[in-house]
Amino acid sequence: MSKKRILKASAALLLLSVYVFFLKAGSLPAKGIGENFLTFAIYMLRILPPVFILIGLFDVWVKEETVEKHLGRNSGIAAYLWATLLASAMAGGLFVAFPVAHSLYRKGARLSVIFTYIGAAGICRIPMTTFEAYFMGIQFTLIRLMVSMPLVIIVSIVMERYLQKTGYTMNLLADK
Repeated sequence: MSKKRILKASAALLLLSVYVFFLKAGSLPAKGIGENFLTFAIYMLRILPPVFILIGLFDVWVKEETVEKHLGRNSGIAAYLWATLLASAMAGGLFVAFPVAHSLYRKGARLSVIFTYIGAAGICRIPMTTFEAYFMGIQFTLIRLMVSMPLVIIVSIVMERYLQKTGYTMNLLADK
């Protein structure tokens, strides 16, 4: 076992020990932390397996040529619209968006389109936007989307250009 792995395991064991100590001592915050962790873990166990199955199917069924055509270098401004639509229809939050973004990257999507996809996944998912429109009003929601999405796209393009200028490369374990 590597030193890094031993250090991570030791840190996790230390945190667990501290949590158990405070829980046994009757600490209310420790009880709340445990309940929140259990709720989140159950949510993750319900959401992630179907999502990973869908991502696997996406990897198999969607051809690289299709992704490159619609989200790649020569795709134009429509790629940002496609990324936003894909992100808005997604369920599960950002922890689901990152594996999809990885898959898109491996299939040839532009880096700025991937950044836009991740930004849109945090900003304009349909369930979240629907709740926001109900509680805050449609006018507020439309203004927020009309301000935030262009900013996400602009920042995505700037980030891509900066990373290209500096010669940044992504070293992914599951790369082609």
